[in-house]
Amino acid sequence: MHIYFSGIGGAGIGPLAEIAYAAGYEVSGSDKRNSSYIEHLKKNGISDIYIDQSYEKIASVHKEHPIDWLVYSSALTIEQPNAPEILFAKDNKIKVSKRDELINAIAKEKNLSLIAVAGTHGKTTTTALIVWLCYQHQLPVSYLLPAKTSFGPMGSYVKGSHYFVFEADEFDRNFLHFQPWLSVITGVSWDHHEVFPSRESYQQAFKEFISQSEQTLIWQDDSAYLDLGEDDRVAIQNPSHPKIQNISLKGLYNRLDGWLALQTLLRICDDPIDQLIESVNLFPGLSRRMEQIVPNLYSDYAHTPEKIRGAMSVAREMAAKTNQNVIVIYEPLTNRRQHYMINDYGDCFSGASQVYWVPSYLAREDPNQRILPPSELISHLSDPTIAVPAERNEDLKRTIDAHLNKGDMVVVMAGGGGGSLDDWIRDNYFA
Repeated sequence: MHIYFSGIGGAGIGPLAEIAYAAGYEVSGSDKRNSSYIEHLKKNGISDIYIDQSYEKIASVHKEHPIDWLVYSSALTIEQPNAPEILFAKDNKIKVSKRDELINAIAKEKNLSLIAVAGTHGKTTTTALIVWLCYQHQLPVSYLLPAKTSFGPMGSYVKGSHYFVFEADEFDRNFLHFQPWLSVITGVSWDHHEVFPSRESYQQAFKEFISQSEQTLIWQDDSAYLDLGEDDRVAIQNPSHPKIQNISLKGLYNRLDGWLALQTLLRICDDPIDQLIESVNLFPGLSRRMEQIVPNLYSDYAHTPEKIRGAMSVAREMAAKTNQNVIVIYEPLTNRRQHYMINDYGDCFSGASQVYWVPSYLAREDPNQRILPPSELISHLSDPTIAVPAERNEDLKRTIDAHLNKGDMVVVMAGGGGGSLDDWIRDNYFA
């Protein structure tokens, strides 16, 4: 079977292409721009990749090697309702789907039990921790990760594995297409407001996802937030469990993610919990999760109040050891989100000596919504005096240099992709 991946350079689609290739499918794909990840795919056997997403290009590919299935990301049809590749596939009666249908197909064909990690925050770290523990405890596992790690590729199919571990995203209700053997819920707070117009609709989606799962791990607070009630299939976790104190990962939220990961391993292996905790404590981390760019300069994917609080808990612990000031450079992810989040920021930057707030990264925006400037968003902080508006320019570069020269810890928080603040930092500071 020939599967064509539209947006193959993306974090959600590219690793799935790697999995499909390893599972024995013929794989090709396209993207809007070249990237280091596309070069990685080419070096690992997926050579038929085209930086061209036109109707004509996919037609020429199909003529040479008939395409059986077109897989695309959820963002594609939002950004381009009449995406040329999808139009071509429909015109030529080629199967078209998002990635969820292919994940289910591979899992069924290879007889893999799904371990799905879902939640508003913490799901990428928890997914990576589960994979890390499987590696450490010699459990063959197939998986899909949306972030780079030092211990394996982002997507992997292992012959003979029994489990497929992946991040089940609620965006566009994608996670409702799965019926996991085990669901791991890392935290629930209203997000993706363009898909879930009310808090209740968001909660209902998670309740539906849990009802589709054979078993679920979830924290006490989230169980109460979703009003789950009594259910033998739901294992409610206590964040005050004394064993959590033995997890030494930096940041409370990371320690809680570690606990969910080891609870997952307890369901698929016989190793004792103390041994699993030792392995959790060796976790090397993820890209864009307090990732060091240069000494004292870090990048983190935090882009919601909950994620920011998690990143700040890590930063405070790191800075306390060396008595450093924590300086934050923050780029919100989408203006659309800000209209819903503006009153939720509160004290999320607590512990920062200074916050430099740059304009929002724009993607999939509602043209009818006013662009909220940094000054207006800052005014909704509990203490607006800690933050000032900034721009991504030479002045900001000089400001960051000055803080680094003083020995401050500078944390860049940005959730965007190509062209984001994270990209700008890497362009300016990576040799």
